[in-house]
Amino acid sequence: MKRFTTALALLALAAAGSLDARTAPRVAAPDYAAFVADPARTADNRKLDEGRMPAAVLAFAGLHAGVTVADYQAGGGYYTELLSRAVGPKGRVYALVPPGGKPEAWAALVAAHPNVIPLITPAQGMTLAPGSVDAMFLHLVYHDLYFVSEKYAHPPMDIAATLKGWFAAVRPGGHVIIVDHAGPAGDPRAVVDKFHRIDPGQVKADMAAAGFILEAEADALRRPEDDHTKNVFDPAIRGKTDRFMLKFRRP
Repeated sequence: MKRFTTALALLALAAAGSLDARTAPRVAAPDYAAFVADPARTADNRKLDEGRMPAAVLAFAGLHAGVTVADYQAGGGYYTELLSRAVGPKGRVYALVPPGGKPEAWAALVAAHPNVIPLITPAQGMTLAPGSVDAMFLHLVYHDLYFVSEKYAHPPMDIAATLKGWFAAVRPGGHVIIVDHAGPAGDPRAVVDKFHRIDPGQVKADMAAAGFILEAEADALRRPEDDHTKNVFDPAIRGKTDRFMLKFRRP
């Protein structure tokens, strides 16, 4: 695919001349609900809307026309498409995607949304150029930083180095938005291995250590009835887990 590239290509992007997010002009919030309601979205994505509440998530993220955002571990592009609409034709969405996805689905998404650039790279190589994005968006994937699996070719990641890279990539005043399955406290690798969840306190501690400031959190996706000691793929709770939303600012 001509529009596909590798994350290393981002290293060629010049950060010079980019807007400091702290001094960028204020822009009116988009109509996120209208993006979600657009009939052009696929039926498969629409089926996920009830549990994911994308309009609330996008409003919390606060992304608007003209900004550049990285959709980290973008999966099948559910949020990539919505982020593309939010940032508009003058914005840009880098979709960081592991190898082995669905090229035909991404081809269709890119054809419909020219401001999307998929970057195909293993999780360990998802590196962005310094000062290249206004925001990073992570949906149900932060916990995978702690995931280790020989079966899925996912060796241990250097989390401190990864977050240091995020800090460098996000422009001053920019944000990292994290949505994930809430999990119990404890050794994060053990928790992730068993439940595919993460303690929000662990995320806050990691991000603070990397230099980010917690700016906001929201409860729109919280489900207090969820049992945090159940694996998120358990059919009884799949798609209905207790989830947290955190927004961090790069000073």
